[in-house]
Amino acid sequence: MGVFDNIKNAAEELKDKAADLVDGHSDKIGEGLDKAGEFADEKTGGQYGDKIDQGVDAAKDQIGKLDSQNDGQA
Repeated sequence: MGVFDNIKNAAEELKDKAADLVDGHSDKIGEGLDKAGEFADEKTGGQYGDKIDQGVDAAKDQIGKLDSQNDGQA
């Protein structure tokens, strides 16, 4: 097994662990992301609000994908 296979396997294991942690908690994680985004927006004086919103939305999309991955495995 090559180095890249080892890296690929390790990444897959991390993805599975993340999906297990997200399982059933995506709503709470989403709320936390919203709060973090609001905090960052306040601290930057709204200067980067659009970028922060994009980042929060992208993170929530990934959390949703991980949560639905678990739904498919159940």
